[in-house]
Amino acid sequence: MANLRTKGKSTIVWILMGMLILGLGGFGVTNFGGGQTEVGRVGETKITAEDYSRSLQNQLNAFSRQAGQQFTMAQAQSIGLPQQVQAQLLGSAALSEDARRIGLSVGDQRVAEVITSAPSFRGPNGQFDRVAYGEMLRRQGMNEAEFEAEIREDEARLILQRAVTEGAPAPAPMVDQTVQWQLESRDITWRELTADQLAEPVARPDDETLQAWHQANAERFTAPELRKITYAWLTPEMLEDEVELDEDALRAEYDRRIDEFQQPERRMISRLVMPDMPAAEAAKAGLDAGDVPFEALVLQRGLTLDDIDLGELSQAELAGEAGEAVFALEQPGVVGPFQTNLGPALFSMNAILEPVDISFEQAQDALRGEAALARAGRMIEELTSDFEDRLASGATLEDLAEETQMQAGQIDFDAQTAPQHTGIDGYQAFRERAAAVNEGDFPQLYQLDDGGVFALRLDEIVPPTLKPFDTVADEVAEDWIASETRGMLQVQAEEFAIDAESLAATQAPAPNAAEDATVEEPEQTEAQQAAAAIPEGRTLEGLTRDGWIDGAPVELISQAFAIAEPGTTQAVTAQGRVFLVTLDAVHAADPQSDAASEAASGVSERLQQSLQDDLFDYYVRAVQAKQGMQLNPSAIAAAESMVQ
Repeated sequence: MANLRTKGKSTIVWILMGMLILGLGGFGVTNFGGGQTEVGRVGETKITAEDYSRSLQNQLNAFSRQAGQQFTMAQAQSIGLPQQVQAQLLGSAALSEDARRIGLSVGDQRVAEVITSAPSFRGPNGQFDRVAYGEMLRRQGMNEAEFEAEIREDEARLILQRAVTEGAPAPAPMVDQTVQWQLESRDITWRELTADQLAEPVARPDDETLQAWHQANAERFTAPELRKITYAWLTPEMLEDEVELDEDALRAEYDRRIDEFQQPERRMISRLVMPDMPAAEAAKAGLDAGDVPFEALVLQRGLTLDDIDLGELSQAELAGEAGEAVFALEQPGVVGPFQTNLGPALFSMNAILEPVDISFEQAQDALRGEAALARAGRMIEELTSDFEDRLASGATLEDLAEETQMQAGQIDFDAQTAPQHTGIDGYQAFRERAAAVNEGDFPQLYQLDDGGVFALRLDEIVPPTLKPFDTVADEVAEDWIASETRGMLQVQAEEFAIDAESLAATQAPAPNAAEDATVEEPEQTEAQQAAAAIPEGRTLEGLTRDGWIDGAPVELISQAFAIAEPGTTQAVTAQGRVFLVTLDAVHAADPQSDAASEAASGVSERLQQSLQDDLFDYYVRAVQAKQGMQLNPSAIAAAESMVQ
């Protein structure tokens, strides 16, 4: 109840967000005539045009904030946002109607508690502020009576929600089964088959085959859309050489930042305050004897190392006996105890920072560069108005480059490819505008994040184009060979899997064999000979569903957990690579373990929430079906026309 709620944006309504088209089908939604101020109703509960327009406007505003630009009504309609808002309001109206029907409401005291506890209505002192309350309602286009009536309805809807959804625990067998599935682990052996395991490498085919492959897989050999763009830009670096800086200005900057260039020796220090001097002395004795580390003393005091950190201090900043003792240390250590204004304390010196002594002569080159860039940035700010005026007067980008300090250039911009150099397409601001600009757009001036400016013009859009075969013949050949190699490896892997299964069957012990019988070494069978060609695998024990295999794609794990019986070997293709996976063993989860208890808690919570959502959905639909639901398309259209 902590957030400001208006009609159409109540807690119940937000719960209904997931039910995007709740109740809009299957319940006899009808149209009706009458006044244009009513856009819909459930039973006797009306949804006014004001309710609808306000809720829709709030959603548009939310999308605009997320996108960083105005989200238009046309865009909202393209994603079905009006229908979603209508569904939310109809769901809320169904709850209000049932609350009205059974006479459910809340008292004035509860309404007051909700309003006074809302953060939106609090003043600087953290208490309820009536001025803030009135101002917020004014911005929402509501008066106090309307808002308080909505709060009363909202609370009644919450009571109904809790009554419907509470008492729906997750079934224990389902929880147990899910936990077992989540925490089951497996032992596997996996092997990757590579091209060097083929009898002979795949040879390059003739050009006729490659040309057919080039056409059949055109998407892999198609150049992306290119946007041919002309731009003019100016950055501080371009003006750096024009900036004149005298030595007096540089010395003034050096003096202003003297603390960066002249620093005494400093030390990184922590201070642990003890209850009294005997306790401090006992702690120091324990440290000296090696009985307890300093970190343990900190924990015993109920503190963390961050709590006692004093940062970097010079000896002048850490005066007195403590300062002398700390700066007498030649390596990290603990000194004390010393009396401080907080009580007796131990001081831990954690690092020695050497003094900094950078003369003006040593610093002036860096100062000159920084100052020149800063001055150049200010020069660009002063020139910006002139650039904008010229563009507004009809100057082209070429005119800007010829008549001002701006420089012109052209680029074939590909929005899908990261920049490989430090040109203008390395700036995110340029990339965003280059991707959004349309042919015929008037050039405007935009800011770069380093203080520069740019303007651009879209000259042409070159659509995605299939690259000529002659220019990508080698690339096509590599792709064809990779595909053929992968196909041959898949066949080989499937054969190996069959051979491994056959070998496992022949190695099963014969029943009723005499233990003391003399057994001659048999000749290798065909299955054994074939299995001997299988590459040696790597064994992984205790693999879980959320685990990972070093050097292998993640899909290999899901495939390993899809194998039904231990001893089974399967061929697996993942991310263009071919593997053999053998399931060695399956380990069930221990239901008494801490991990199982934690997993059961999470599973139970999710299942219970899912059941509650379903119950709530069915309840709202039932109310809408029983009480009747109506929509007024003409009133909806009129309300939407008022939304900006």
